[in-house]
Amino acid sequence: MGISKARRAEAAKKAARTRKRNLAKLAVEAAKMAARRKRSRAAKRAAATRKRSTVKQTVGRKAVRRAVVRKAAKRAVVKKAVRRAVVRKAVRRAVVRRAIGRALVRKAVRRRR
Repeated sequence: MGISKARRAEAAKKAARTRKRNLAKLAVEAAKMAARRKRSRAAKRAAATRKRSTVKQTVGRKAVRRAVVRKAAKRAVVKKAVRRAVVRKAVRRAVVRRAIGRALVRKAVRRRR
């Protein structure tokens, strides 16, 4: 007794699915290639020149990146300082408020006596 009919049918279905998928992949690839062939000469040249950048450009890009990073660091420092100042001010205010409250309480006590 060989493979049952059901199992054979299942295998055939699976094979068909795989074949279909492979064909679809090939079709997509072919479409891509066609699109590439269809592209204008100018577009191709642009693509070719885009890949190459001069040493000067590379160095410039690096310098710009460094500058940006430095600026960000400075900004972070300033932000931190501002945050600290705000906290300090809040603390001072809280202390003053508490002092005023205590003074008022003392005054009320004095009045009661």
